[in-house]
Amino acid sequence: MSDASPCAAEPALAAPEWDGEGWLSAPAPAKLNLFLHVTGRRPDGMHELQTLFQFLAWGDRLRFRPLEAPRIERVGEVAGIPEADDLVVRAARLLAERAGFRGGVRIRADKMLPVGGGLGGGSSDAATTLLVLNRLWRTGLGRAELEALGARLGADVPVFIGGSAAWAEGVGERLTAVADLDEPWYLLVWPRGIRVSTGEAFADPNLTRNHPLVTITDFSRGLCGNDFSAVIERRFPEIARAREWLDRHAPTPGRLTGSGACLFAACTGREEALDLCGQVPDGWGAGVARGCNRHPLTDWAFRPGPA
Repeated sequence: MSDASPCAAEPALAAPEWDGEGWLSAPAPAKLNLFLHVTGRRPDGMHELQTLFQFLAWGDRLRFRPLEAPRIERVGEVAGIPEADDLVVRAARLLAERAGFRGGVRIRADKMLPVGGGLGGGSSDAATTLLVLNRLWRTGLGRAELEALGARLGADVPVFIGGSAAWAEGVGERLTAVADLDEPWYLLVWPRGIRVSTGEAFADPNLTRNHPLVTITDFSRGLCGNDFSAVIERRFPEIARAREWLDRHAPTPGRLTGSGACLFAACTGREEALDLCGQVPDGWGAGVARGCNRHPLTDWAFRPGPA
């Protein structure tokens, strides 16, 4: 489901597995913000928000090869991201420093998620790195400790470590697990070549910053949206056109996820999502994935015994 791929129904993300060359492969799922409200701004400039996270059964795949030498290396390139700024590399270094670990690792990311799409690719990759290396290196940190480390890398990282669809408040750090969300098939659409900067989106003077607080009942009644939509559609008219296309063709309105370029619409089932995916205009990336309320590493990451 990369920009170059045809529409396809994505299977559930595969569990971690070793290959014959000493690499452990592990999933890093995408997320959706089913709504996103900016409710205030703190004196330190950080924004208060409310959102509801749900994972997708689609995402990146990371591969890890343990090293005896104290080196953390990235194999391959990630478009537009220098190795020193890569959240995967930073997460591995942060965990090694926190745990006093003296070994190393070689990491390769097989990227599927569009960069700047609002699907949480970088945050999910960082969370998978912390979860996998905590077990591979036997550093013994608990989930809460890993969430605290993840928060130092980005506001979205803790929800992936927490492992459950979640209602989030504060700057995203106050999480309440939500286990009973519907898990529909989604049609995802993103105009190719557009990368939305989160920092620029939050800095936009037209962003609403005083949205009244809502409850999950308000969400279930359809009273919640995304405060970034108007700002981003004004800056990127092609995103507005994609949302309007979803509004006309999908059974539910098109929604922006996060502050990125990707939009989504829930469908009545897999076949409808695939049919609509095949109708998406040229020039837009598109794909189909099912929502899921549990992270694929939730049980594996803290299971006793060797990985």
